[in-house]
Amino acid sequence: MKNLREMFQDKKFLKLVYSLAVPVALQNLLASVLNTLDTTMISSLGDYAISAVGLANQIFFFMTIICFGIATGTSVMIAQYNGKEDYEGVRKSHGMALMLSVIVASIFTILALAIPEQLMRIFTDDANVIPYGVTYLRVVSFSYILTAVNFIYSVSMRSIGNAKTPLVASTFAFFGNAFFNYVFIFGKLGFPAMGVAGGALGTILARILEFIVLYITLKKHRSPLKGKIKDFITFDSHFKKLYLKTAGPVILNETFWSLGQIIYQIAYAKLGTRSVTALQIGMTVQNIFFVLARGLAGACTVIVGNSIGAGDEDQAYRYGTWLLELSALTGIVLGALMIIFRESFFVIFPNITPESKAIAADLFITMGIALFVKTHNSTLIVGIFRGGGDTRYSMALEMSCVWLIGVPLAFLGAVVLKLPLHYVYLMACGEEFAKAAIGLPRVISKKWIKNITNE
Repeated sequence: MKNLREMFQDKKFLKLVYSLAVPVALQNLLASVLNTLDTTMISSLGDYAISAVGLANQIFFFMTIICFGIATGTSVMIAQYNGKEDYEGVRKSHGMALMLSVIVASIFTILALAIPEQLMRIFTDDANVIPYGVTYLRVVSFSYILTAVNFIYSVSMRSIGNAKTPLVASTFAFFGNAFFNYVFIFGKLGFPAMGVAGGALGTILARILEFIVLYITLKKHRSPLKGKIKDFITFDSHFKKLYLKTAGPVILNETFWSLGQIIYQIAYAKLGTRSVTALQIGMTVQNIFFVLARGLAGACTVIVGNSIGAGDEDQAYRYGTWLLELSALTGIVLGALMIIFRESFFVIFPNITPESKAIAADLFITMGIALFVKTHNSTLIVGIFRGGGDTRYSMALEMSCVWLIGVPLAFLGAVVLKLPLHYVYLMACGEEFAKAAIGLPRVISKKWIKNITNE
């Protein structure tokens, strides 16, 4: 309670959190609401369509999480370089992130175009689901590279304290995607009804719109992210070693973490198409509740990184631990709301079967119970450990908990015990409780505070 009183009395801290966390939260809210809108529109096509798109998007999810690893690993460097006013370091870090993310996105684009059916069969053997997924993948894959570029620019901008521009770009993308989906999924304004392919086309056009807004805004304003092409592609051996040491563990972490999430999906798919449908609905709603946690974690990365780069390690520790407590408290409140209002969520999913609805209702309770530890860990891993430069420890902690605890428990519950979805989900959340228990002593020790700009 003492920490909370001090936190709310520190006007400098509150101003920083407001200026960083709120735009990030709103940007994530737009993305989550848009995902909800996509799911709602596609759900009108039936359980098979919604399951197919949900499973097909696991490929997109895998790609974006790898890019998230590249972006957040790089954001540690950008935040600390920016705090030190080393703008050459900012540009080199941003350039490296762009190059790597485009390479990753290109690989996923080729795979989705060349072997879409084989990718869908990783998740399901349902002959009613696979054709929808193949159709969706072949179209939506053309958005992958642009999505990666937009993502890197958004995270880099936030890392130098500009959280408003990505929010504006996401706002344009949100309304554009909603409009394009309506036109192409259902065949409005003289266009043919394209079903799931229309949803994919809407995503492509929205990403183009988002890129245009980011590009125009960057060109009009002064920014450390502006410079000559050579400023972004010239890397000396010292920088390469530092990047590999700092961002490398985060990229590996997110790659294997996201692979773990895909393995979870395979485990959940063993429970049947109705459970997969319920899970897509549950995750869609949970993402809306989770936006504030993402905002707090993103703000923590920047605040902690800038503080360490400026040489104020005491402030980095104080602000980091305050945000950790605030994240857990936020999760408790949001989790309770998710449980209390769980029946209300089905208003936006009117076309799902009663079986899927019943499974999702039970899942909402489990998700609400576990939300506080997920929000806590979001700030713990992304905000404190990564923002503090302790990327190797965060990689070891997260990878071990996912692969040694979460994945085995998920398959134990789904394949061996054949439990209902909400129990399997709770078992998989064992990784979250383990991360919190193991990670907190590290926070208290202050060993996570590492000034990489001095290396």
